[in-house]
Amino acid sequence: MNGQMHNNTRKQKGAAAEEAAALHLIAEGYHILDRNWRCRSGELDIVACKDDVIVIVEVRSRTGNTTQFGTPAESVNARKMSQVRKTAEVYLYYKQIETQTIRFDVMAVNLNKELTVLKMEHILDAF
Repeated sequence: MNGQMHNNTRKQKGAAAEEAAALHLIAEGYHILDRNWRCRSGELDIVACKDDVIVIVEVRSRTGNTTQFGTPAESVNARKMSQVRKTAEVYLYYKQIETQTIRFDVMAVNLNKELTVLKMEHILDAF
C-alpha cells in the first residue's frame, strides 16, 4: 500500500516536471515531436526540434531546493546517457528521420511540494 502511494507521487512529480520542461521548450521556440516515447531499450522524455536539430531531452526532477542527493542534472549517469543514446537511435530509425544533427539536452527541474517549479535549468548538449 505505502509503496503504491510513493509510486504515484513519483509519477506525478515526473509528469509535472516533464510538463514544465515541455512548456519551457515551446516558449523557447522548440517544436515538440514526441513525449514519453517508449521502446524496448528505454524511454525518451521529450523529443523536440529547433533549427533543423533533433533534440532529445532527458527531464530530471527533485523536490525541494536541497542538493542532499545531488542536483537533478547530476542524476544523469553514464548508464542513463548510454540508454538514452540507444533509445534515440531506435527512435530515429523507427520514425525514419534522417538528420545530420542530433543533440542531447537535460532539463533539471526542482519542484516544491505543490509540484510547481522552484527552479529549472536547461543544459544544452549535456552529453
